[in-house]
Amino acid sequence: MAQPDTEDDKQASVVEVKPPKRPGRPKRTKKKPKPKAAKPEQGDDAKLRPSAAIVPPQSVAGRALTLVVAIMSFLACLTVGAVSVVWDAADAWQNDLVREITIQIRPTEGVDMLREIDKAVALVQEFPGISAVRALSDAETKSLLEPWLGEGLELDGLPVPRLIQISIGDPDLVDLQQLRTSVSQQVTGASVDDHSIWTSRLSAMAGAVVAGGVAIMILVLGSMVLSVVFATQSAMAGNKDVVSVLHFVGAEDGFIAREFQRHFLLLGLKGGVSGGVAAILCFVFVDLLTRQSSGQAGSDQLSALFGSVSVSLPGYLGVLAVVFLVAILTALTSGLAVKAHLAKVD
Repeated sequence: MAQPDTEDDKQASVVEVKPPKRPGRPKRTKKKPKPKAAKPEQGDDAKLRPSAAIVPPQSVAGRALTLVVAIMSFLACLTVGAVSVVWDAADAWQNDLVREITIQIRPTEGVDMLREIDKAVALVQEFPGISAVRALSDAETKSLLEPWLGEGLELDGLPVPRLIQISIGDPDLVDLQQLRTSVSQQVTGASVDDHSIWTSRLSAMAGAVVAGGVAIMILVLGSMVLSVVFATQSAMAGNKDVVSVLHFVGAEDGFIAREFQRHFLLLGLKGGVSGGVAAILCFVFVDLLTRQSSGQAGSDQLSALFGSVSVSLPGYLGVLAVVFLVAILTALTSGLAVKAHLAKVD
């Protein structure tokens, strides 16, 4: 018969069963704190990642490009202001010439000059649309000739033509062709000058100035666009790894382009506003300078040509338009450059 187990054998069997259960318990407790410690780290990374920009907000290239954009904007605004001043002056000249006609009576042997002047004045006053007719006196004629012939002139001994100044109230009512024909037929040695030649020349000059201003604007803005393209390529090269990773993990080209557009839009606004403010300060300074230096030769010549050298309201509105145009062009140019670069990567 089999002998029952002794007490020593029972204790050994009990000892052999218990040890495997005890080492398994502390292993489970050690694994629990690891995922808890890793969760806050992943959450912190997720919070920090959106705040990092693809394009560095402050860099040497960014500051240099802002200065370039400010200079280009300043030059463009100066061009707009200069075109505005010349255009306003040419428009004022044309209005003055259209509303004024001159009759010139040349001296003729055996003809009484004073009688012919009175006849011309009476004839012109009969035409509709004429507001005033005035013959220049001897003193006014002498003052017109003094810059070329000197002082102390005697008009009786010189074959000097006499002038009659005609002011037009309504240019649409005046028949210049009929007036010219009547004066030449009824007044001996008389001719009518409607300043049409000067008006056409002023119109051509104003058109040339505007065309030149537009050409300068195109060149300035074109130079700015090229600068933005090079700056965008430099920023893409500096962030090549980040852009490549975003592109290959599935980020859309529009998302990457918007990041660059936002950066360069702010950059263009800063540069454009700086250049526009500098141009406005120059306009105000020139206006004050010409007003304070009135009576001097240079200031009087400028006033004679352009009137008061001051930029009108359309000129200042043009400056604001240039500032917004610079910002928009900067953003669009950077976006197109980024998309072109990403298309090459594909």
